[in-house]
Formats: sequence, structure tokens, C-alpha cells
Amino acid sequence: MKVIPTDLPGVVLLEPKVFGDHRGFFLETFQQERYRQAGVDLPFVQDNHSRSRRGVLRGLHFQLRHPQGKLVQVMRGEVFDVAVDIRRGSPTFGRWFGAVLSDENHRQLYIPPGFAHGFCVLSEEVDFFYKCTEYYHPEDEDGVFWRDPAIGIDWPIAEPLLSERDASLPLLADMVPERLPVYGAEPTAAQKAP
Repeated sequence: MKVIPTDLPGVVLLEPKVFGDHRGFFLETFQQERYRQAGVDLPFVQDNHSRSRRGVLRGLHFQLRHPQGKLVQVMRGEVFDVAVDIRRGSPTFGRWFGAVLSDENHRQLYIPPGFAHGFCVLSEEVDFFYKCTEYYHPEDEDGVFWRDPAIGIDWPIAEPLLSERDASLPLLADMVPERLPVYGAEPTAAQKAP
């Protein structure tokens, strides 16, 4: 597996080793010890699968009291995937990293707890799969507006298809500090579990 560090500490781009021939291919999408060595060391408690069509943008989402780390990948199609550091007090606060993930490049992105996450669909349809280090708590979900000019994400689409909720998310500067994660905060009980 190739581990590609990013300029956001903790955010890691991964390229699993693919074994292929005329019959197809095989790859490990997760192997605990190997991923721990790559910096992905919190236990996963939930797997999710979403399907979206071309032009859909989901995000930028996070959970505050139950922060989720996510290991994301595309099983079919292609997305532009983004992590944004929204941790109060972080030296990289407000900075983002983005990468194309597809069923052809097999790349994965690890987004640690305390970051907002989003993606836009570049193919006709996408099957997006992600492992989470914390359970989904709908009452705890929050987000930042996808086109926040202070963050300045270089999205590859100009007019995405958004949910009503995502279209009305606040700018990062308009969020009260108590609604943002804190840099250096301890992991939750679920994240500490063996």
C-alpha cells in the first residue's frame, strides 16, 4: 500500500496494492495493522454506502459531540473528495485537501475526527463507501457551506445538486465557536475502544 501524506496532519491518501490479471482484480480495502502503521489507528464502528448521480454534492458535514473519522472510497464511479480542518485552535484551521477517488484508481482518503467532509460526483453515478470511527448521530450532525469563500475549495463543478439542508449550511466564520471541534481534543469513548 502506498501512503501519500497531505499538508493537513492526519489526513492521508492511500493507494492499496491491486493484484489484477485478465480475470479481474483483488485488493485489501482494510487491514488493521497495515492501516495503523499508515496513521489510521482508531477503531471503526460503522460502515456506510451511498449512491449518487452526476453533479450531486454532499457536505461539508461533521459531528461535534461524536466526531467521526472516515476512511472513504469509491466502489463504482468517480468523485472529488474533500477534507476541511475546522478544529478551533488548529494551525491548519480552514485549510482543505481534495483528491479524485474512483473505481479505477482505488484510492482511499482518511479524514480524522474534527474535520468536515464532502464530495461531488464526477461520473454518471457513484457508489461511495466509508468506514466511520463513531456511530452516526443525526441530532449531532452539522456542517459548513460547500462554497465558503474563506475556505476556497476548488470544486470541479459550478452548480451542484444539493440537498435543501446542504444549500443552507453556514459559513465557517459565521459558526459560533462552541459549534466547532477543538484541536487536540480527546477521542470519544467509542474511538478509544479496542
